[in-house]
Amino acid sequence: MSGRSEYVMSLAGIDLSKKSKDSRSFLFESVLKEGMHGICISPYVEGQKPGDQLTEEQIVRRIEIIKPYTSWLRTFSCTEGNELIPEIAKKNGLKTLVGAWLGTDRAINEKEIANVIELAKNGHADMVAVGNEVLYRGDLTEAELLEYIERVKQALPTIPVGYVDAYYEFENCPKITEACDVIMANCYPYWEGCCLEYSLLYMKDMYRRAVKAGKGKKVIITETGWPNVGKQFHGALPSDENAIKYFIDAQCWSKEEDIEMFYFSSFDESWKTSTEGDVGAYWGLWDKDEQLKYVK
Repeated sequence: MSGRSEYVMSLAGIDLSKKSKDSRSFLFESVLKEGMHGICISPYVEGQKPGDQLTEEQIVRRIEIIKPYTSWLRTFSCTEGNELIPEIAKKNGLKTLVGAWLGTDRAINEKEIANVIELAKNGHADMVAVGNEVLYRGDLTEAELLEYIERVKQALPTIPVGYVDAYYEFENCPKITEACDVIMANCYPYWEGCCLEYSLLYMKDMYRRAVKAGKGKKVIITETGWPNVGKQFHGALPSDENAIKYFIDAQCWSKEEDIEMFYFSSFDESWKTSTEGDVGAYWGLWDKDEQLKYVK
């Protein structure tokens, strides 16, 4: 038996080890220009952080930058100016997965829920995410989260409603999985210390586990990515070359398998070093100054 070229490296992804920096940049830009299903928007400019008020001008500018490369935009919050993003995205021809950010502050949660319902009723949301990793953080109990999900589902009977968390939470929390119209799974080989060589295979397994937990429900990868700067996390090493390879592998696989995936993230955000260390600021495809990374 002889090997077929189209199946070589199908588990490990593209081999960039013998390619020059210019060749890697060309491949990255080529895949980017082919277009992504979706991307997570990073609205905070240098010097801003959650809690600061976003302006319409900065949102418009950033959407103008990323819209040639994606069909969908994912947002994380519906307060502090984030509620402006879905309408602006719609005006730019993009579909939207609109998130309500939930945490330990009940008053803020109520405002987020009210705003996401209003945005969806006004036609600015194609899909809604009620909460992001609140079970992972321990901010809410399952019962509390279920109540929020059910409230939004009742208010928006014609719009798919789900919850975003790490893929394994849908195995661990079957009541949450059952309540969701769509399974919204975050899949990060990097944050599980997986070395790059096995990252594509690892992400495939993460996705399959979410599919199994979903028992026939649609599964979306709501976040995945690889940083290019920062300290090594177990076997996972941040670098330009690794970030390029991961991006190419993830995009090619999701298109081949017709998997809806939102890449994380659009822009680098310096504020994230406070929660994730030095690596937190370098997940973007564009840097903090809104310049596309990894190109000549």
